[in-house]
Amino acid sequence: MTGGVTDGRPPAGADTDDGPWRTLADLGTATLGEVAPAVRILDPGLRPIRPGQAFAGPAATVRCPPGDNLALHRAIARLSRDAVLVVDYGGSLQTGPFGEILAVACQTRGGRGLVIDGAVRDTAAIVALGFPVMARGRAIPGTVKRDRGELDEPVTVGGVPIRPGDLIVADDDAVIALPADGIDAVIDRAQTRQAAERDALNQIRQGRTTLEVFGLTD
Repeated sequence: MTGGVTDGRPPAGADTDDGPWRTLADLGTATLGEVAPAVRILDPGLRPIRPGQAFAGPAATVRCPPGDNLALHRAIARLSRDAVLVVDYGGSLQTGPFGEILAVACQTRGGRGLVIDGAVRDTAAIVALGFPVMARGRAIPGTVKRDRGELDEPVTVGGVPIRPGDLIVADDDAVIALPADGIDAVIDRAQTRQAAERDALNQIRQGRTTLEVFGLTD
């Protein structure tokens, strides 16, 4: 799998069923985190602006200096369909470099979501769009547009190194990063674990105790 930034033409539409993105999002960060030995868990301070919007996709990485969002404009203009925009904003909460206009631009190009180690604004409008965002906070002051930043280079977001093309999965519990290599085996293990958990839940609903189901001692 390749990185999320490309020089190709814009995709038509905002979503596609290609790739394992829906499967990864449905499995969830908790299940994937249990079975993926190379999982990297981002700082829990990165939270959804609206609960219930799980998403996954390959990372399109961006580094912006705090107070400047030109690099975001450049990255979104080249965004691949299904990519997750992953932005190193240095953890700054002083300005909001991403708002409604950039959310519409991401969505139009087929982006699956945003993870930013920084703040966003226009959150009500972004929620109304249905565009998923994981951010450290909210800030309404605007930014300048002078520094080109860095695109499609390794970044650190939420204290975790992220490489272009790493697989990002985000939900109400966490944001995680997984290497693209070996993802099919990770999905197989996660689906096996998910099936076992469903079986355990069925047994519990039928009256068995969790001690019995999991072979624990009282």
